[in-house]
Amino acid sequence: MVTVDTGVQLEVLDWGGRGRPVLLLAGSGNTAHVFDDFAPRLTGLGRVLAVTRRGFGASSTPAAGYDVERLGEDVYQVLVSLDLPRAVLIGHSIAGQELSWLAVRHADRVGGLVYIDAGYRYALYRPGILENVQDLRTRLEALEAEIAKPPRPPAELSAAIQAVMGDALEEVQRDLEDLRTTPPFPGAPPAPAAADLRSVQAYQAWTRKTMGFAIPEAELRWQRDVRDDGGVGAQRAPSAAARAMGSAGAQRFTSIDVPALAIFASPHGLGPWAEQPGVDRTRVDDFLRFDTRMTERQARWFERRVPSARVVRIPKASHYAFLSHAEDVVREIGAFLRMLP
Repeated sequence: MVTVDTGVQLEVLDWGGRGRPVLLLAGSGNTAHVFDDFAPRLTGLGRVLAVTRRGFGASSTPAAGYDVERLGEDVYQVLVSLDLPRAVLIGHSIAGQELSWLAVRHADRVGGLVYIDAGYRYALYRPGILENVQDLRTRLEALEAEIAKPPRPPAELSAAIQAVMGDALEEVQRDLEDLRTTPPFPGAPPAPAAADLRSVQAYQAWTRKTMGFAIPEAELRWQRDVRDDGGVGAQRAPSAAARAMGSAGAQRFTSIDVPALAIFASPHGLGPWAEQPGVDRTRVDDFLRFDTRMTERQARWFERRVPSARVVRIPKASHYAFLSHAEDVVREIGAFLRMLP
């Protein structure tokens, strides 16, 4: 337990290993134990640790401090308290915002960043439709003034139009297409049968068969009630911290100036359940096409705005790519770490 603020301690797990510190940050709703099966795969690359953010698991649950500024400062305090110089930070999902905050505020403590399906708008801001429409309006006014100038050769006019407009029109068209074609989620996996709930191991076997991966036991025990007889009970209520994080607002990170690897699950995999007979394949395919278009839009934005970053796609990986496609993720992280000074 590491003290990071007055009356606030965070749970930190340490799997050992030698060399460069590697610190894992979980997504919202998870604790550091979500990495129990994954982290040991990295110990050949450095000393591997993970932190449970405030409000979750065994960490303290204060009433406040769930904005990215404070959450990022919590991670910084862990780095300082444990003397972890130039650590590689690996974040899943919403932890991408903490990675980007640390890259901006404490770049000297960061040796590299790895975003595991975490490089979305909360980690690298891409303008939304309102901003894109406003930008387009401004550019159209400038375009009107440009066209009103004395006649000039077509090639010169074409270059002037491109300089004024950029890709503003295309961005708004993409926004409108996304909003007009958003499909419903194509259903849900079947509920586990009584036999699937008789033990933690049976439940994990069911999730592997249904979702394509299993949550480690210690993490599962934070997510669901486990009865005295070992059976798996109901899902626990979501932590109030998750709601607090959602309402705290996000910062707009527009650049990342430390070495970075961004892993996107693209196209995302819904899991084996979506391939079973009786599932509406049309709805599944429509959703996956839309999801891939949205994911790729952000992945390409990451490539354009952070040209020094390595951006990788893992096809049909779950959002929990480090569980569903652990070997692929470990391989990419290993290659990235070997490139670092």
